[in-house]
Amino acid sequence: MKKLTFLFLILFISVAEKPAFVITGTVFDMKGDAIAGVTVTEQHTKSSTTTSSEGKYSMSVSGEQSQLVFSHKNFETHKERVGNRRKIDVILSAAKIEVEEDMEISLEMESPTEIRSPSPARDRSYKKASYSNGYGGAMIMQDYQPIFNTEEYDGIEENIFHRPADKPLSTFSIDVDAASYSNVRRFLNLGQKPPKDAVRIEEMINYFTYDYEGPEDNHPFSIHTSYSRAPWNEKHLVAHIGLQGKRIDVGELPPSNLVFLIDVSGSMSAQNKLPLLKSSMKMLVNEMRPSDKISIVVYAGAAGLVLPPTDGKNKEAIVNALEKLQAGGSTAGGAGIQLAYKVAKEQFVDGGNNRIILATDGDFNVGASSNAEMQRLIEEKRNHGIFLTVLGFGMGNYKDSKMEILADKGNGNYAYIDNIQEAKKVLVTEFGGTLFTIAKDVKIQVEFNPAEVQAYRLIGYENRKLRDEDFNDDTKDAGELGSGHTVTALYEIIPVGVNSQFGSMVDPLKYQDRKPVDTRAKGELLTVKFRYKQPEGNKSELIVRTMDKDDLNPRDINLQWASAVAGFGMLLRDSAFKGDLTFDKVLSLAKASKGNDDYGYRNEMINLIEIAGRIQ
Repeated sequence: MKKLTFLFLILFISVAEKPAFVITGTVFDMKGDAIAGVTVTEQHTKSSTTTSSEGKYSMSVSGEQSQLVFSHKNFETHKERVGNRRKIDVILSAAKIEVEEDMEISLEMESPTEIRSPSPARDRSYKKASYSNGYGGAMIMQDYQPIFNTEEYDGIEENIFHRPADKPLSTFSIDVDAASYSNVRRFLNLGQKPPKDAVRIEEMINYFTYDYEGPEDNHPFSIHTSYSRAPWNEKHLVAHIGLQGKRIDVGELPPSNLVFLIDVSGSMSAQNKLPLLKSSMKMLVNEMRPSDKISIVVYAGAAGLVLPPTDGKNKEAIVNALEKLQAGGSTAGGAGIQLAYKVAKEQFVDGGNNRIILATDGDFNVGASSNAEMQRLIEEKRNHGIFLTVLGFGMGNYKDSKMEILADKGNGNYAYIDNIQEAKKVLVTEFGGTLFTIAKDVKIQVEFNPAEVQAYRLIGYENRKLRDEDFNDDTKDAGELGSGHTVTALYEIIPVGVNSQFGSMVDPLKYQDRKPVDTRAKGELLTVKFRYKQPEGNKSELIVRTMDKDDLNPRDINLQWASAVAGFGMLLRDSAFKGDLTFDKVLSLAKASKGNDDYGYRNEMINLIEIAGRIQ
């Protein structure tokens, strides 16, 4: 017996000493170049490795509490807690140079007169701008930026309350875009409140991932619902709908046919535009596999193909083509889009990921430039099975309204890249979700039960609303869901019997009798229906879920965090529905619901709430 116990103890110790799992990743510098020779060490152990010539590493670690240390003589040492991640990519800042106090340091910068404005009539004065990466890193991007502001945002008419007896259905398209959040971050880090119409609450909510269980059936996404008290109005409820896209391992993703469509017009000359764009694209190139193909189309005064279709294994040729790009000329955006779709169609991969990645500040001023013209052009091209990703860059003349239309109407998604860390998030960390569609034309329709719901309003999604009859119309376009993507939507609900200033905004009708409420479904708050198509399909599939009063879950951390983000957005918009919210209240809610935050994105928002509260 003692012998068996001894053998069991040896076996237990040997198993316990085995590493829990393997971590892989890539190490980049601030220009997006991979760094070779970086030592990666698991802190407090002897486990270490060194990055390859492509900046990649792979090592075993002992558990989720482990901390990795990245060190190189030419870069600042960086630490990352492992958490539940299995792939950790990092960006290292260059090592600080020690200088004597009396030594004068000269920083060569572009002269303001060398930056061309697309309009000579505008004020040509400039100021220096500083950016924080928001992730705890010590990154400062400095560039001369124009004081004049010609940025364009479509107006948002905030959703109001509706009574189920008058409007029982609420129909909208999902939205996985996250551009608004990073754009809002850019304003706040510059010490400015963002324009109200730059704040799209659904994009702020969906910037973050949520801890939803993945699908266990044949559908490409799972569905999660709950509700609780609204933090901005204790009399109201907030209902939560969450989708979790199926996660597909990168090695199992289909081959990609990618066309980089890059704006190299004169408006892209600033440091936070074309130079940042090139650094971002290099990080994406590093993720490409030998089976992937990349082409590069550019446009300025005219459009041209600067890199013919090239295999992903020939990364050097792709990076060299990117490095040679320079800004100058006007912006023939329409011609560039036409050529990009032509190249993508010629290289079309059946069953693969066929996608155009448009990188621009959105300042189209030659050719098909009006929003309506761009919309018609994109709608004409989207039926070819080619998806579109739009990456926005820059400030001062940024055209958010055009970018959003391109992504919305082109079967695609939209992100705003304000620094190299955001580029890593979009193009490396969330690589699968950004570039690989698992479901298209995803629509949501909610029917509210008048026996329980006095009034409701959808929070955000103002530009994603659909007509009720569009839900069953498979010819109507809607949003796309990427691999591993989460989508979250919130409704504010006024329960029956609650006295609220928003409960009855319309006088009773004189000529119509109100139908008595059907109480057979009492106890149900709402029924939510989903329609989606497979990426290459034309016929939608239907999923139905019901939310009961028993679904009350005030401890749902996903709901709490989404509510905190929504409240932050309502304060930034100075919403008529913000109730008794203050930045301090939102800050407390965010801190209490931060939950798992391996990448630091949630802690960043907490810092932004503090900044916004101090801006007058």
